[in-house]
Amino acid sequence: MKTCAFTGHRPRRLPFGFNENDIRCKLLKDNIRSNIISLIENKEVVNFISGMALGIDMYAAEIVLELKEYYPFITLEAAIPCENQSAKWISSSVKRYNDILKKTDKITILQKEYTPTCMQKRNKYMVDNCDYLIAVYNGKPGGTRNTLNYAERVGKEVILINPTTMY
Repeated sequence: MKTCAFTGHRPRRLPFGFNENDIRCKLLKDNIRSNIISLIENKEVVNFISGMALGIDMYAAEIVLELKEYYPFITLEAAIPCENQSAKWISSSVKRYNDILKKTDKITILQKEYTPTCMQKRNKYMVDNCDYLIAVYNGKPGGTRNTLNYAERVGKEVILINPTTMY
C-alpha cells in the first residue's frame, strides 16, 4: 500500500487568500483532486496524510474524504504537530478542523505542546511516511519549501502545483 502526503501554503500565501469561492481556488482544488485520483488509479496509493493546517492541508483532507464515496478503501491520517494546533484559529476554522478530524481514519499527534519546531517535526513525519508528496508551492521560502527540499533529498516523488499558474 502506498501513501501520499500533502504540503502547501496557508490561505494568506495563496493568490485568492481565504476566498474559496474564487475561481482560482476552485481550479486549485480541482487540480489537487485530479492528482489524488491519478495516484489512486495509477499508482496504487490508498493512504493519505494531511498536516491539518489551514489552507492546502485542509483542502486536501476534505477532498480525500469526499473521494471515499468513490474509493471506499482509501484512508486519511491527520498528522497533528501539537494538541493545541487550532487554539488561535477563528471558530469557523476550528469547526471545520474538528469536522475533518471526526472523519479521519487515524490521528497522529506528534507532541503535546507547541514548540517552535513542532511544525517541522510534523512535516518530517509526513515525508518519512509517504511515497508521494503533493506540494502546492509558490516558490517562496518557508515551511512548504523546507518540506519539499526534505522530500527531494530523501528521494520521494513530488507532484508540484504552483498556486498561481496551477501547473
